[in-house]
Amino acid sequence: MEENNTAPSQPEADGTMAEALAQAMGASVDGAGGEDGENAEEVVIQIDPTGRMAEVAKNGYHWGTGRRKDSVARVRVRPGTGQFMVNGKGAREYFTRIVDHNTIEGPLVSLKVHKKVDVFVSTMGGGVTGQAGAVRLGLGRALIALYPDAHESLRDAGHLSRDSRMVERKKYGRHGARRGHQWGKR
Repeated sequence: MEENNTAPSQPEADGTMAEALAQAMGASVDGAGGEDGENAEEVVIQIDPTGRMAEVAKNGYHWGTGRRKDSVARVRVRPGTGQFMVNGKGAREYFTRIVDHNTIEGPLVSLKVHKKVDVFVSTMGGGVTGQAGAVRLGLGRALIALYPDAHESLRDAGHLSRDSRMVERKKYGRHGARRGHQWGKR
């Protein structure tokens, strides 16, 4: 007895998904699934990947708060041109390491809106890596307020998960959280 390993819910690669999408948008896709592929022109349909945009708040911003280790970041976003400010400085100037810069831009890149929103961050406490993680979580939460349909894609990318790891406390009778005293034979 053979098992069928194909998933029935996945669309086939013959263009049926493109045809259905084009019909819904009011356009036609020539040559997608047709026989006359020589003269066919492909119509590119551009759709906002985030879906609808929420009403802009009274003050023009949507807020999100993020935390990581001892760092706290308050993030404000608004529709704009891609400006990214952290504590009054540019993002590349404040987060000089590429790893941290990629961390803070993760939610924007996942939604492909890094040139469509302005981000203003106020962060304090902890170190640079902790602040970058806090900005990532706060930015993800603020983008959900701006783009309500983006919750699933941000969650799947891990931008809405609070990293609960903290520094373990020092215990009495020990030099640190776990390190005991050095044993001497004499």
